[in-house]
Amino acid sequence: MSVSKASGLRTLGTATALTLIMAAGAQAQTTITIATVNNGDMIRMQGLADDFTAQHPSIALEWVTLEENVLRQRVTQDIAANGGQFDVMTIGTYEVPIWGRQGWLVSLNDLPESWDIDDLLPAIRDGLTVDGNLYAAPFYGESSMVMYRTDLMEAAGLDMPDAPTWAFVRDAAAAMTDRDGEIYGICLRGKAGWGENMAFLTAMSNSFGARWFDQDWRPQFDSEAWATTLNFYIDMMTSYGPPGASTNGFNENLSLFQQGKCGMWIDATVAASFVTNPEESTVADRVGFALAPDNGLGPRSNWLWAWSLAIPAGSDATDEAKAFITWATSRAYTELVAGHEGWANVPPGTRISLYENPAYLEAAPFAEMTLNSINAANPTSPTVDPVPYTGVQFVAIPEFAGIATQVGQEFSAALAGQQSVEEALENAQALTVDEMEAAGY
Repeated sequence: MSVSKASGLRTLGTATALTLIMAAGAQAQTTITIATVNNGDMIRMQGLADDFTAQHPSIALEWVTLEENVLRQRVTQDIAANGGQFDVMTIGTYEVPIWGRQGWLVSLNDLPESWDIDDLLPAIRDGLTVDGNLYAAPFYGESSMVMYRTDLMEAAGLDMPDAPTWAFVRDAAAAMTDRDGEIYGICLRGKAGWGENMAFLTAMSNSFGARWFDQDWRPQFDSEAWATTLNFYIDMMTSYGPPGASTNGFNENLSLFQQGKCGMWIDATVAASFVTNPEESTVADRVGFALAPDNGLGPRSNWLWAWSLAIPAGSDATDEAKAFITWATSRAYTELVAGHEGWANVPPGTRISLYENPAYLEAAPFAEMTLNSINAANPTSPTVDPVPYTGVQFVAIPEFAGIATQVGQEFSAALAGQQSVEEALENAQALTVDEMEAAGY
């Protein structure tokens, strides 16, 4: 403040001077816009964000919270156009390496040493790193696993193995289904989307010996393995799944399970804390966990993913964005959540130290299965037969999101009974051939 301004303030009186000083401080505040998904952990983060703003009074937070498919569309459009609409984006393990190589993301290698990059789980860190640069900080990491009602399994006279087969899952779904009582043996994703039904079905297809492309990038939806996968899925869901399954994604199935309407749900490991939370789940004390199913061919049907925070190159507030990311993905944030919600509800799957923490291991009966599922995923060799791509529930090429969105619509339509499995696979094969040829493969 200049001498003349200071002298002027002295003549105005203490109250007025304080008002002007506070106004000047408010004007100096930088607002960062954060795009995130409407999942429970992110909603919780927003509720705790006062802790961040108390530590960083010069930074204001503006939230854009979107459904998963909409979020992916919005952030992809913005970053491809260098729109600068967002300063922090919630993106996944699919986007990070592709966008990092394009120069669309800001490197996070200079986060404070206390943030401790070496504490990240190797499987998660590797998926967010390109040429030695960490391009996103994981907020939570996940694989997928079976969550099931222990009481219904017992009533059916069955014991869930730690590593079940798909045949066992189908038999158990049949035994647990009680349509008159609105209990459905199996709840699985059916909502169209490359990160919704196609994340599940791609991971499932790996365990059936299917693959998206052969070594020459020829689409494989005309293969027997894909026909077996999709027929098994639709037959099981039609017989033992909930009505309207073709519109159910992660959040819809989570709600069904928490209401006690699902015998089994195979989905993201991150859901474990929500289905076992007695304040949110009517079956919290009756939930067991197992690895995602297999068919004895090698791969299991579990995926590997991290919802992560990244800074687009178009942001004009990168320092403030890094400060927020450091806060939200730190061990201190984990302890903040534990203090408010209990250790069982902290964001899982990102740090080695969490799985060495006795308080967490005691509070989270799903911790070991989550870590085992993450470590069991193999993105560099996800299929029975060799493939030219990496990724478990996705193919790590830029064209995948657009193609898989269309394929997901075909498969969702088959689940809804609007077309046959054969028609869905024929359409998937044709559109994928067209898109890949247009892309120059």
